[in-house]
Amino acid sequence: MSTASLIQQDSKTIIDFLRSLSDPDVKRQQSRFGIAGREMLGISIYDLRKTAKGPKNHTLALELWQSGIHEARLLAAMVDDPAQVTLSQMQDWVTEFDSWDLCDVVTDELFIHSPDMLEAIPQWAIREEEYVKRAAFAMIAAIVVHRKDVSDDIIRSYFSLIEAAADDNRNFVKKAVNWALRNIGKWKPSLRSEAIACANRLLSKESPSARWIAKDAIKEFILKFGGKDEIGS
Repeated sequence: MSTASLIQQDSKTIIDFLRSLSDPDVKRQQSRFGIAGREMLGISIYDLRKTAKGPKNHTLALELWQSGIHEARLLAAMVDDPAQVTLSQMQDWVTEFDSWDLCDVVTDELFIHSPDMLEAIPQWAIREEEYVKRAAFAMIAAIVVHRKDVSDDIIRSYFSLIEAAADDNRNFVKKAVNWALRNIGKWKPSLRSEAIACANRLLSKESPSARWIAKDAIKEFILKFGGKDEIGS
C-alpha cells in the first residue's frame, strides 16, 4: 500500500503501519533532543509527513489522537481539518501535551489555522502548565510567519503577554517566549521597533530568564538588522 492511499484507511490500519516504521535508533536520537511521550515508536518527522499525504479527515484525527501514541498524535495534527477544530478540542488536546515537539507540531500544523486560535492564546499564556503556556507562545511565533491575515494590533497585544511570561524560568516556556519575540521582530517589519523596545525592557529586569530572553533576541536582531547602538547591548 502506498503512503498516498494510506491516510484514507481506518485508524487501526494506520497505527499498525506506524508500528511497522518503529526504529529504536530514531527513538534514541529523539531522546537526546528531549523528545518524549507516553508511547514513543521512534519515527522521523519526515516519514510522518509522507504518511500524512492525502485529504484532511477530522474523524480520523480524533481517533489517532485518542490512541495516545506519540507519533499517531503528531500525525493527527497533520491530517485534521482545522476548519472543524473547536476551542473545546484545542483545550482538550493542549492539556495532554507531554513533549515540546508535540506542542510545536500541533500548534504550527493545526491550531493556528483553526477558527478560535486567537481566543486560545491569551488564555493559555497565563496558565501554569508548562506545555500549555509554551503552546501560547509557539502559536504567536507561528502566526506571524503563516497567518498574514492577523492584524498588527493583535500581534502588538502579545508584547504584554511576552513581558508577563518572561519571568518563567522553565526551559520550554522561556524558549517559546524568546521564539515569539524573535519572530515578531524578524517577520513583522512594522512592529520591529516595538519588538526591540520590548527586548530592552526585559533586559532591564532582574529576572535571569527575562534577561536571557532579551539578550538572545537582541543578539539575533543585531545579526540580522545591524545597528547595535540602536538595538541594544
